Amino acid sequence: MNFTLNAILQSGDYVGFTFFIGSMAMLAATVFFFLEMGNVQGKWRTSMLISGLITFIAAVHYFYMRDFWAETGTSPTEFRYIDWILTVPLMCVEFYLILKAFGAKMDLLWKMIAYSLWMLIFGYLGETVYRDSSAIWGAISTLGYVGIFYEVWFGSAKKLSQGSNDPHLQKAFNTLAWFILVGWAIYPIGYMAIPTDGLLSGILPLESLDIIYNIGDAINKIGFGLVIYSLAISSGKKAEA
Repeated sequence: MNFTLNAILQSGDYVGFTFFIGSMAMLAATVFFFLEMGNVQGKWRTSMLISGLITFIAAVHYFYMRDFWAETGTSPTEFRYIDWILTVPLMCVEFYLILKAFGAKMDLLWKMIAYSLWMLIFGYLGETVYRDSSAIWGAISTLGYVGIFYEVWFGSAKKLSQGSNDPHLQKAFNTLAWFILVGWAIYPIGYMAIPTDGLLSGILPLESLDIIYNIGDAINKIGFGLVIYSLAISSGKKAEA
């Protein structure tokens, strides 16, 4: 199959439209984050760089996913997981970077990355290789999400945030934590709607799942970056005061 990144979207193809909108939105966010690196304090430039890399990686994959959808009319599951296995660990790095100044150690970073990889690898196996037993693989995958959720809401990451005296950092951390709780919830819900033995199988049509994934991806990835940007700007103003 020849993908030219020139696929023609048909009228009424709302899934294809969300792929296109997602790719353009994340490309625009990438340009914004990279350009704004020069307007934040030095310690925040790495965070802004990572935010830009997250949206850039996603934008490239969304160009391919849009083309795949237009050519085949099927969900680009493999492309999605390639995107997630690169961007989700980077989103975990964001948590580490904003807490590094308050005593976060490398073991927190590796723990978060390990949880994210666990979640994605077993999720991929359940959604592609072992679809007939996707519920079991989904349950195993969810353990990784629970690990991330625990660290952010109750574990060492939460304690470091509470131990800081910076209200801007605490607000940013709490916002990112809500992204984990609410924004990331669309992924296990979508997984459970897999039309084999998913717990929500048959409730949502496959086309709706791709629309939900596309919108959720854009909100989560761009939103993560905007929270970091807001924190960087607030910290800069505090330092100047």
